Amino acid sequence: MITYLGSGPYCYSNSLVMMFGPDAPDVGVVETATGSPFGMQLVDGSLPFFDPPGWNPEIGVDDAMAALGWAAESTSGGGVDAALDRLSACLVNGPVVVGPVEMGHLRYQPGKTGPIGADHYLVALGIDDEHVLLHDPQGYPYARLPVGDFVAAWRADTIDYGKPFTLRANFHRIAQVDPDDAIRASLDRAAHWLRAEPDSGTAALALAELLESGCEDDLRDQLVHFVIRVGARRLADAATCLHRVGRTGAAVVLTEQARLVGALQHPLVTGDDRAAAAVLRALAPTYDVLRRHLDVE
Repeated sequence: MITYLGSGPYCYSNSLVMMFGPDAPDVGVVETATGSPFGMQLVDGSLPFFDPPGWNPEIGVDDAMAALGWAAESTSGGGVDAALDRLSACLVNGPVVVGPVEMGHLRYQPGKTGPIGADHYLVALGIDDEHVLLHDPQGYPYARLPVGDFVAAWRADTIDYGKPFTLRANFHRIAQVDPDDAIRASLDRAAHWLRAEPDSGTAALALAELLESGCEDDLRDQLVHFVIRVGARRLADAATCLHRVGRTGAAVVLTEQARLVGALQHPLVTGDDRAAAAVLRALAPTYDVLRRHLDVE
């Protein structure tokens, strides 16, 4: 097994690794501990994600921090002025994680001119009367964003989870946890996600039917620019993590899932939707196989 290294949309996990500092575990361990690799959902019957039914990044961030022995002060809500005052006060003591934010308002990213319904997480480094200074894990260190655009993004009123103006500050370790122990501790939660309803395999089959009935441009763009990339990456990282703690049966299944999800990219980019649907039908039964491995190993 070779571990994938490279770019990928790991915004919240990369943000946590930045906050954890020099003793942080590998970002793949953090992503696995969030629970994100263990399932698939089709939100409102049309929006696919390779993460579990009912899961979202706010749940995942809290689960990963607990598994890894970290805590932070989380606040949200209030008016704009109060939120900015809260952010300024927190930044006096060091960087702060902000999110979810609406990525479409991050106008230093080329092509971003308004809301697109895409969630994102950032590390805020500083603020003055005109700009917020950010480490954006999408590939933009020390990005400067006008305060007005930052507020529009941070309000997150186009994101379907979380609360406006959410930040996490004062990160501190509450227990020394070995990364392998954190992986092991997260597996009961992983099995829980694989038992969630509606079944992940059903979501894969439903997406296959959507593709064969005519893949809309918005769905194709969502899949090829984000969903497949992050889905295959987190499955590959989970396979590496479970292999290192001796859960080899589950690791083999996760590797196969990563291969299948990664195999969706070419046919969807080139318009071979029937081939992509066939891959999804091969993927569907693997979720139950993975659940059985986690339940018995």
